Amino acid sequence: MGTPLRSIAVVGLGTMGTGIADVLLRAGRDVVGIDVSEPAARRAVAALAASTARAVARGHLSETERRAALGRFRTSVDLRAAADADLVIEVVTEEYETKRRVFTELDDVVRPTAVLATGTNALSVTRLAAESRHPERVLGMHFFNPAPAMKLVEVVSSVLTSPSAVTAVTELARALGKEPVAVGDRPGFVADGLLFGYLNQAAAMYESKYASREDIDAAMRLGCGLPMGPLALLDLIGIDTARTVLDAMYADSHDRLHAPAPILRQLSDAGLTGRKAGRGFYAYASPGSAETVPDALTPGPVAVGSGVPREVRSVGVAGSGTMAAGIAEVFAKAGYSVVIAARSPEKAEAAKARIAASLARSVERGRLTDAAREAALTRIAPAGSLDAFVDVDLALEAVAEDLEVKRELFGTLDKVCKPGAVLATTTSSLPVVACARATSRPQDVIGMHFFNPAPAMKLVELVRTVLTSDDAHATVRAVTATIKKHPVDCGDRAGFIVNALLFPYLNNAVKMVEQHYATVDDIDAAIKLGGGYPMGPFELLDVVGLDVSLAIEKVLHREFRDPGLAPAPLLEHLVAAGCLGRKTGRGFREHVGR
Repeated sequence: MGTPLRSIAVVGLGTMGTGIADVLLRAGRDVVGIDVSEPAARRAVAALAASTARAVARGHLSETERRAALGRFRTSVDLRAAADADLVIEVVTEEYETKRRVFTELDDVVRPTAVLATGTNALSVTRLAAESRHPERVLGMHFFNPAPAMKLVEVVSSVLTSPSAVTAVTELARALGKEPVAVGDRPGFVADGLLFGYLNQAAAMYESKYASREDIDAAMRLGCGLPMGPLALLDLIGIDTARTVLDAMYADSHDRLHAPAPILRQLSDAGLTGRKAGRGFYAYASPGSAETVPDALTPGPVAVGSGVPREVRSVGVAGSGTMAAGIAEVFAKAGYSVVIAARSPEKAEAAKARIAASLARSVERGRLTDAAREAALTRIAPAGSLDAFVDVDLALEAVAEDLEVKRELFGTLDKVCKPGAVLATTTSSLPVVACARATSRPQDVIGMHFFNPAPAMKLVELVRTVLTSDDAHATVRAVTATIKKHPVDCGDRAGFIVNALLFPYLNNAVKMVEQHYATVDDIDAAIKLGGGYPMGPFELLDVVGLDVSLAIEKVLHREFRDPGLAPAPLLEHLVAAGCLGRKTGRGFREHVGR
């Protein structure tokens, strides 16, 4: 096992197997593709010819290199074709018995020094190894789809795997231009272990009719910068595949967050498995197509609800911090007259100065003209009291995330603001209805959850309570469109859409470290490289603030009372020690020059 892995067999020539063969061929390896289906083998040959032709057209390969790569590839329907392979990578269907039969047959075919790798992302590598005559040479080599593009390879060792086999496969992954991450044997490993729990929660959220599929997906793309929304991603992965992975994860963890949402079983059993079937959470132009087409659930062009928007010309923003200043800037740039009220005239002036500095940076970067900057600034009136909100059409608060503070403020707004004014809270975790009940007009109160930094982030979660009127809701939807933000509708429960899906995922990442399953660096790398996320969970936790994260996780746990949502003790310990992330110079990592 100490020799370089030059001759490689890939067993299973579906999308993943063909992609892995593509990567190996371009790295100069000799590859035999094995599949019991001759049509699948022919499709693999055609796919490789097409992908390498595209690579030539894009200047990534020369025609000579293309011909040489294709010349190193052959196919077979017989496992005995793997007899001379240094490494066999199995990527057949995700069923244990099928994989076991492949490994049992390979024991009779390959040389004693050959390494056997399974591409499973959910089944037990240890169990497959234990049933092999040479368990020390069996490990997991989990590529991500599409294999040519995704950089991550999880190298999965069991307690039986020899270090030399792990080293050989790790070196091969690096030679292929991949980033190998060493992980232990548990369902989902690192990347899928975190991602599938999140996807499952999104499916359950949709099933409960808390939010539409479009709003859930838009919220996670725009609120977290993710490349795809969770329901669209489930359709891409395959709903049947997701169900298989979650079943394995739940059998191992008994965590209710991993128990597959019933809708996944319903869609799977109906054959509505996503893109490959032409229908899943969305409808597609044809099986295998990425193009979505309208169906009975597609929202029409008319705004949700039957309310009539009220006219909004002036906006009041209560608060003087980063969020308040950002929201005031957004409205001023959109042409609204803005009053920003703080606890003192000096704090209000300081907030306006912060806005002026932000606008100046936009001018320097060419995003705003000097005339537009000046016009926006003239629309902002600082005030040292909420009494200045007497004529505003929309009042938003962005004060401390403390319910009693907010309730007191809403009581004041109720007295100050004119009849018909919409009163909005930007809370990210507190019950909006509690703010509404502090007024004599709960029908005019709604949540407008902006994301930080407000000038840059496109998402606004619109949070209706059971008391919010259709007119108030229609008003804030219209206003959100005017300020060029994307509104998503949801009900008044902890976390709304984004935080309810994001923070359990972050909490589970902390639990992985706590259990010594993987390191902070490996988890961040796995999520960025395997999931395409802009930040790993620990990078994000340190930016958000560990204290803020802990507070939100406590709110979610208190609301839903699910044991799986209980904050990880490691997070609580770090907060108690004052290690809050970037703002204190230390969180999950050290931060120099914060």
